[in-house]
Amino acid sequence: MEIGVFIPIGNNGWLISKSAPQYMPSFELNKTIVQKAEHYGLDFALSMIKLRGFGGETEFWDHNLESFTLMSALAAVTDRIKLFASTPILTLPPAIVARMATTIDSVAPGRFGINIVTGWAPNEYSQMGLWPGEEHFGKRYDHATEYVQVMRDLWADGVSNFKGSYYEMDDCVLSPQPAAGSVPIVAAGQSKNGMKFAAEMADFNFILGAGINTPTAITEATANLMREADTAGRDMGAMTLFMVIADETDEAAQAKWQDYHDNADLAALGYMADQSATDTNADDSSTAKTISLPEGAVNFNMGTLVGSYETVARMLDEIAAVDGIKGIMLTFDDFVEGIENFGTRIQPLMKCRAKIRPEAA
Repeated sequence: MEIGVFIPIGNNGWLISKSAPQYMPSFELNKTIVQKAEHYGLDFALSMIKLRGFGGETEFWDHNLESFTLMSALAAVTDRIKLFASTPILTLPPAIVARMATTIDSVAPGRFGINIVTGWAPNEYSQMGLWPGEEHFGKRYDHATEYVQVMRDLWADGVSNFKGSYYEMDDCVLSPQPAAGSVPIVAAGQSKNGMKFAAEMADFNFILGAGINTPTAITEATANLMREADTAGRDMGAMTLFMVIADETDEAAQAKWQDYHDNADLAALGYMADQSATDTNADDSSTAKTISLPEGAVNFNMGTLVGSYETVARMLDEIAAVDGIKGIMLTFDDFVEGIENFGTRIQPLMKCRAKIRPEAA
């Protein structure tokens, strides 16, 4: 079972709370986290892209680095771990992103991949005059399909003459090409259309965890993705996303979580809810609807594992046993401490990570 870390490219990580650790993003912080992750045998690190934050008292995600330039720098200071950057398809042309990916692949051959971000928060793009209007919600996966196809043509053949509704290539060239002839693509579609896109065009799709200490709540969504993959006739996998809040005892970890929850930044949460409500046709499984659910919104509703190191290890093994899950991506309340505790206190107890115990030790 692959394990990765969703690095804090934005301030304060993923806890929208006034009592959570408050910090700014930086290269040094993310270098520390990713190098620790590599040291403890984690398989990948992924950075999001966020172009406008949620404000509030904590200025949540108002301060962000850029994904590709950060991952390129991290590629130069790591040796083994895989690195994924995120492209917001409304802002960066696919031919440019294909070349950026090839450049990072030159720094870290075979270790780089791209996360496709179709866009759910209009204000991120309208501030730059790039929001195409509400019709984008219904067409964004058609747009993303063309986007990925252009990149794959360039990586495989060094040229693209693709003609579509969003892109028209005219002897568009790329050289050099990535060492493996392609670059892995990941997505995070939660709706039926999003999963269909992932099944047809991506190598992995993230399934958002749900609730507090409900590790197998991902079972139905994962099965839906696997059905789409079967229909598409492709062998692709599901990754899932969870936050870990761990301590010596279940009671100590629960006290942390309760404190974060009780001190939620309501203004930032309100802004997020307003943005996620813009897509009036979104189904209940879509990213926009999922992240605005009240129970877990304080941590972006990615599902949370709260407990002792032993309890968290057991729940991670439960996740790994869900059919279709090939990897788990983690966030932490305190990333530096969290990675250290994962590597030394949680991972050695996980059955699904037994093969890396000697390396971690």
